[in-house]
Formats: sequence, C-alpha cells, structure tokens
Amino acid sequence: MAVSQKDAAAKAAVLIESLPWLKRFHDEVIVIKFGGNAMVDDDLKRAFAEDMVYLRFAGVKPVVVHGGGPQITAEFERQGIPSEFRGGYRVTTEQSIGIVREVLAEKVGGELVQLINEHGDLASGHSGDEHNLFIGARRGAMIDGELVDLGLVGDVTKVNPERVLAEIGSGRIPVISTLAVEAGTDGLLNVNADSAAASLAVALGAAKLVILTDVAGLYSDWPNRSSLVSAITTTELEQLLPSLESGMIPKMTACLDAVNRGVPKAAIIDGRIPHSILLEVFTQSGIGTEVVAG
Repeated sequence: MAVSQKDAAAKAAVLIESLPWLKRFHDEVIVIKFGGNAMVDDDLKRAFAEDMVYLRFAGVKPVVVHGGGPQITAEFERQGIPSEFRGGYRVTTEQSIGIVREVLAEKVGGELVQLINEHGDLASGHSGDEHNLFIGARRGAMIDGELVDLGLVGDVTKVNPERVLAEIGSGRIPVISTLAVEAGTDGLLNVNADSAAASLAVALGAAKLVILTDVAGLYSDWPNRSSLVSAITTTELEQLLPSLESGMIPKMTACLDAVNRGVPKAAIIDGRIPHSILLEVFTQSGIGTEVVAG
C-alpha cells in the first residue's frame, strides 16, 4: 500500500524530532537497567532488544545491566528451594549463589544476547564477577531497628570497567548480570541491579542512566496519579526520597547516586510500554521521570 503524503510527512516529523538527541548522544555511552515486566513478557523483551540494536546503529553505545528476580524465584521453585526475603532483599546462601549466577548470566542474560543477535553479531554477555568487573561488600537489612543477615548479598564498592570498555570499543553491546566478587575473597555476592547499573554508569562516564520500571515514573504523592513528576533535581529528590514507596526507593537512590557522581542525567521509565527506550532517548517530551543535578 502506498504511503500518503500526510503519513510520510508525519513520519518525517518524528524522525527529525530525534535529531537533537542523535547529536547529543552520538558516540556516547548510555547504561540501561533492564528489569520489571519487560523481563518476563516476550513481546516487550523483543522490543527492548530492537531498541538496543536501533541505538547501536544510531551511533549510541548502549550497555545493558540486568537482574532476574522472577526468574530466580521460578528456578528455586522448580528445584524445591524456598525463597526467603528480608527487608525486601533475597537471602542468598552458599548453596543458592550458584543457581543465582546460572539464572542471571546464562538464562536471563543469554536470552537477551540471543534476541539482540538476531539482528547481527552485536551483543556479548558478561557476569559481573568476571574480570573483577564488580567488587562488592556484604550488607545486611534493617528490620524494626535491627540489622539482619542476608547471606551472600552485597553492594558494589568498586568497578573495573576495562573489559566493558573494550567491548564497547569493538562495537558490541555488553549485557551484564549483577554478580560481584566479594572484596578480599574469591566468593560471589548477589548485588542490587539498580545500584550496580548506577556504579557502572559512573565508571564508564556514561551520558545517561535509564532504569526500566513497572510504573509510569516517580509520583510525588503516590497513589495520586496526577502527581507524576517529569523532571526533578537532585536536591528535590533528596528531600522527597524518605517519603517514597519502598519499591521505588532503590531505583531513585540509584538515579540520585549516578547524577551526584557525575552522570549528567538519569531516568526511570515505564518498561511496560513497547520501545520505551526510544521514546525516552529520542523524543522531545520523553517519558517517565528524569533526574538532573541541581
């Protein structure tokens, strides 16, 4: 069917709207934390992979960081292992850390690499413990004023980005799972994907950090839907952070940390929307909530 002149003009308008963003992000690194519903919905996974390929051919350098909570829980259930959570964190034992690594690096990361590589030999998968990419330290969780043990769960304390930089330099899209080497040992730690993505964005000198979520963005007065915030400064976010819904705090803390440590912009966006990454990066209005210094 022939495209009408009106439809062609509309398509041209969409393309030209992206010009300032193509210029701004050309040859720049953008770190994207892949999570939420986009990880478990086949159509959204495929759309996300297409977005990464589009960014790559548009001259942007995407780096993907992912967790895999639902997939880990499913594998635990399959093997008859109970999932225990304390303070919102999964308790990870010596017996289960190997399963966590396998699910993250091989299943979740492997599938995403495969989807991207349907468009060419573009993506490479990496576990955060390889080449000491992420070094971490154990953490606990505060519950009713008491610090409780989470086992092999930690925070990223150091990033060694050389291998990732080499992959970017060769034109590849690194897909990174969030395991870390425990400092001073050769053991593994399960680390939060939001904070790991922020730490990597800082280490890579990224132009932007984008975190996929299952909500439209940050609400200043949840559940009031009219309180969606399209942009917020670090000062404003620091004041708002203690009042946020618990599930949003790690994501907004990651954005705050990234911008405070030199990443120009960070955003949380609704990963339930197909091609949400392209809408965020290349359109005038963007989607979700953007955090900037100030």
